[in-house]
Amino acid sequence: MSTTRILDGGMSRELLRLGAELKQPEWSALALINSPDIVREVHKEFIAAGSEVITTNSYALVPFHIGEDRFQNEGAALIRLAGRLAREAADAATDRKVLVAGSLPPIFGSYEPQNFQPSRVQDYLKVLVENLAPFVDIWLGETLSLIAEGEAVREAVAATGKPFWISFTLADDEADIDSGEATLRSGESVEDAASWAVSSGAEAFLFNCSKPEVMRGAVETAARVFRQADARIEIGVYANAFEGEQGASAANEGLHDTRDDLNDDAYSRFACSWAEAGATIIGGCCGIGAAHIHRLGKTLSR
Repeated sequence: MSTTRILDGGMSRELLRLGAELKQPEWSALALINSPDIVREVHKEFIAAGSEVITTNSYALVPFHIGEDRFQNEGAALIRLAGRLAREAADAATDRKVLVAGSLPPIFGSYEPQNFQPSRVQDYLKVLVENLAPFVDIWLGETLSLIAEGEAVREAVAATGKPFWISFTLADDEADIDSGEATLRSGESVEDAASWAVSSGAEAFLFNCSKPEVMRGAVETAARVFRQADARIEIGVYANAFEGEQGASAANEGLHDTRDDLNDDAYSRFACSWAEAGATIIGGCCGIGAAHIHRLGKTLSR
């Protein structure tokens, strides 16, 4: 039995593969509007591939994607639908317990730490939390670019009584990879983010939506901080498969090309490296599909 908890992978390309229409600005939210059955099917495919935690398709249910008017008029219903579809898929699993993580995205855009608005963020997070709460087992603040976004998620979920995980995205241009020192996309250090996590009450501290090559260094740094603080916080990784440098563009500007060299075997080798460094929660982000998840789960279990 693997001691690593297996997450799901990226939702968008699996939706496309099964025939859903995705276009900007709505992106994966468009599948909830037009083809919710396909959303449920993607969840089921990840479960069949071995995922022990699946994530609600609520990442794009923010004004950044669906617009302020639609968020105010339809946001709550769409958020509830995203939660219900994930819950139904998880509860249909007969061979094991599958947990549902409620995705709480960066409200003002991915890879956009400069756009964070502390005076407004809770207005939007509150809608997500209230409408996902009946369906989720844990909260997942994901693709966060600065520590303040993590603190906003902590504050938003505090009254729910449910555990929360925080996942930061890392700077991953070639210079960042060559430097060997992982930083958040805000420029804040992983060490500072991990130190914040120690005092936050988070059950898990993760890194996502960055190239696989930057993840091991971040895991090693987090593990060191947690050892020194005697903190029992799990560490996780779910990398993306984006091609080229991402620092000059937002994660959700369009459909990024994905790497030809990052097949399921190559990704599973990265996953083994992260596990060796101390990660106990591993999955995939954009461009990492059910086949990748199946392979990494089998590899890690060995």
